This record gives sequence, C-alpha cells and structure tokens, in this order.
Amino acid sequence: MTPYRTTDDRVVLTGLGVVSNIGIGASEFAEGLRAGRSGAAPITTFDTTGFAHANGCEVTGFDPEAVLTRVPVDDLGPATRFAVAAARMAVEDAGLDEELLRGRRGLVSVGTTDGESQDLDRLVETDVRLGAGHRDTRLAERIPAGRLSSSVAAELGLTNVEPVTIGTACAAGNYAIGHGYDALRAGEVEFAICGGADAVCRKTFTGFYRLGTIAPDHCRPFDRNRRGILTGEGSGMVVMETLTSALDRGAPIYAEVLGYGLNCDAHHPVAPDRASVARCIRLALDDAGVAPAEVDLISAHGTGTKANDVTEARAIHDVYGGEPPRVVSLKSMLGHTMGAASALAAIACALAITHEFIPPTINHVETDPDCRIDCVPNQSVRADLRIVQNNGLAFGGNNAVLILGRCPR
Repeated sequence: MTPYRTTDDRVVLTGLGVVSNIGIGASEFAEGLRAGRSGAAPITTFDTTGFAHANGCEVTGFDPEAVLTRVPVDDLGPATRFAVAAARMAVEDAGLDEELLRGRRGLVSVGTTDGESQDLDRLVETDVRLGAGHRDTRLAERIPAGRLSSSVAAELGLTNVEPVTIGTACAAGNYAIGHGYDALRAGEVEFAICGGADAVCRKTFTGFYRLGTIAPDHCRPFDRNRRGILTGEGSGMVVMETLTSALDRGAPIYAEVLGYGLNCDAHHPVAPDRASVARCIRLALDDAGVAPAEVDLISAHGTGTKANDVTEARAIHDVYGGEPPRVVSLKSMLGHTMGAASALAAIACALAITHEFIPPTINHVETDPDCRIDCVPNQSVRADLRIVQNNGLAFGGNNAVLILGRCPR
C-alpha cells in the first residue's frame, strides 16, 4: 500500500471539468458513464465525401459562450474552447474563488495530440482552393498549441502560473496530470489545473483511415470482431492541490493521486510494445507504493484496434498474472479523444471511486480469447473501488500510467 505521506505532500483531485460527447460537466459525464451512453454518430465537422464510412464521436449541445466570461470565444480554436471551458468548470466544481487563486503560485498543464489542427485544416483548404492570400488571419492566430494552456490562464485571470502544453499524443492527459502531481509534491506550486483537449479534425481522421483503423460503425474494444477506432473530441480538466490545502478549506475530494509512470520505447511509429507497456505499469505501481493485488480496476487505453487490445491485455497479464482486475475501455463510449483521452479517463476513474461503480465497455458481443479479460460488457456494475489504474498509450511508444486511490476520510 502507499507509503505514509504527510498531508503536505499528498495530492488530491478536488475539481472536475468535462466537455464530452456523452455529457457536459462532471455530473452529466458520470450519468453517461453509468448508463453506457454512446457518442457515435456521422461526422459533421468536415466534408466526409469519398470515405466509405465516417462515424465519429463529436461533442454536441455545448455552448462555450455560456461558460466563458473573459476570453472572447472567437479568439479560441475549437480544442482551446473545450480546454478553457472544462478548466472553468473544474475550478467552480472545486469551490475555488478566482481571487484566491490569483494570489497563489500555480500550474496549468494541458495535453494534446492535434492542438488546433481543425483550424489548420481550414487554412490548408483555403490555400489549395484560393491561394495563400485568402487565408483567415484570425484562424492563423488561434493555431499555436501553447494557447491551449495560456488561454486557460487568461480566462481565469491567472498571472502567477506556468502554462504548459504537452504534446505526447494519446498519453498526453496522463502526462499533464503527472506534471501537476510532481509540481505540487515538490512545493513548486500551490494548485494545478491539468488535463487534455482535442477537437475532431480531417487530418487525424484521414490518417487513421489510411492506416485501416477507423471502425465502420462502432468502437468495440476487446471484442473478437473489433474493427478499429472512432475519432472523438472533448476535454477533461482537473483541479489538483495538496491534501492539506483541501482539508483546510473543506473541499470535496474525489480521489488521491498515488503515483504515475512514464516511458518511451520508440519501438515503432504506431505499434505498441508489450514489454514497454508492462514496464510502464510497474513504474506507476512502484511510484504509488501499490502492489498489483491491491488494484481494483484498470481503465485501459483500449482503442478497439487488433494490435492495441491484444498487446495491452498481454502486458496487463504480464504484470497481474492470470486473473487481473476488471479492465474497461471508455473509448467504446467516447471514441478516441486523442490528447483528452487519458484525462477524461482519469476523471471517469475518480467518479467511479466516488460513486462506487464501474463503467462498462459497450458494443461488446464476444471477448477476444487473445485478450482474456473481464471488460464489464455493456452494463455498469456497482463496486467498492479503492485503487484504480489509468492507462494512456501513444504513438511513438509514449506510455503514461496513472494510479488513483480513494482518499481516506
């Protein structure tokens, strides 16, 4: 179990902000997870003419102008709107006064895969059709990925913060949360607002389509007949602070960050490496001071591709033996939200701990015998969760595993 730590160097999640295709805000998101809601539908963000199939998991019913108060919405690209709105929700959920935050040292850390590639797609389309002289300069100004984090600071009026954008693709959300955890434990900051964000874009959809990894209808992780991913979008942002800080102000505590692990094997541009994934899991468990037998649930990367699911499942068996804990994939509901994926999954883990349930892996018919896991098919179940593992695995061999635990009252 986790070695004894003082309340000053224990880090907890006290605020959750969510923009997702199955719910806006932590409460709606929890309801969507418990119900096994699917975000899959035909893509509308860009013209999909010429593609044999083009389902995705887009965010609907989200009005950024109803959330943002300082930064003009038109100054933000779609991914940045998601991140800024989720960050504001997280701060409000944590019950933090913005004036109080402005007097403290802080960190804003946002992970992403694509940054503002949706805007970049539109600029490239303009160049091809009309020429560079017709570019929309407003779109060009919104593209720098650093705006994902700096715009969070601007919206909240924070000046004594370090805004960091982390581009480690589909593991970036866990990277960002790990960065906040380190900064808080080291005493470098007094709070951290961390997570991930991405928006559906033509570039990424086309890349996965050309790889043959876009599912024709639904994402079916760990299923014998799975056929790939659905690209998704959204943002998950969390407020992190020390346990001392949370207790002093009587804040809600969703979960404790027990530790995390990172590695990069650079084994292959797109294929995961079993030994490296297992090694990253062990690094995270060691950092958290947790034995494999103490883990109650694993939120898998679980993309629904042939290569990922078998490789990840085998790596889990390498660490946990023949009977690992339940292993679920939220991508069956959310699609692959890229840089937001492991951040949204971390929030799902915290909500599962708080509300004592395990979200299902939906669209499931028959488990692949090469995976040999209990993926909690199609319906959520009640569970008393103490420790949960959250996997984030990215192209280029970038792996990030986060361990969350129930914080003893």
